[in-house]
Amino acid sequence: MREWIDLYDSDHPIYVSARHRDVHFRLIAIDILQYLPGPDATVLDFSCGEALHADLVADKAARLILAEPAPGVRRRLEARLGADPKIEVRSLAELAELPKQSVDLAVMHSVAQYMTPAELDAALALIRSLLKPGGLFILGDVVAPATPAATDALALLRFGAANGFFLAALQGLVRTVLSDYWRLRSSIGLARYDEGAITAKLAAHGFIAARAPRNLGHNHARMTFLCKPS
Repeated sequence: MREWIDLYDSDHPIYVSARHRDVHFRLIAIDILQYLPGPDATVLDFSCGEALHADLVADKAARLILAEPAPGVRRRLEARLGADPKIEVRSLAELAELPKQSVDLAVMHSVAQYMTPAELDAALALIRSLLKPGGLFILGDVVAPATPAATDALALLRFGAANGFFLAALQGLVRTVLSDYWRLRSSIGLARYDEGAITAKLAAHGFIAARAPRNLGHNHARMTFLCKPS
């Protein structure tokens, strides 16, 4: 995962424009809110990225913990959100300092594909330890085996067409093919799980998982799983 963290901590081409970045994070925040159990909830966003619309979630919750492994991204989060008393920014290592069973809703979206199986096991064990007995863990953007890159490209183009950045999406796809992102995706690859494999892995870490009707975010070819402590 280290190489992916370094990539996301750089000036990467994943978001093709400011408009793309904005609507992407807004959609994720809105999708998370549908699972918020109530205004007293403590929410953990594991490997949250830029979290541009974290304020939408924090406004409806009691506490929002943004855990981010990339130090540069973390500094930007702290500069932008540090004054909000409901939001705290932590490294992944600092999550071990949290009290056990203190989180009502945990989200890990578009992260599992960048982890080795051992890294994912460690993350699931940590999240399971932090989740309250009646809490909910959302694992989003799971990539199924044999899903071609063209599927992701088409999802981006559709997202761009619906949100006013179609031309930027076309240009961005060309830049991506020439970028370090594509080099890493070609050399390291993405971790992929079918529904049976990921639910078995989640069960091994104490979760009862069911596939959600739709994925968080814009790419509906990928999968989201709703996980309750067993």
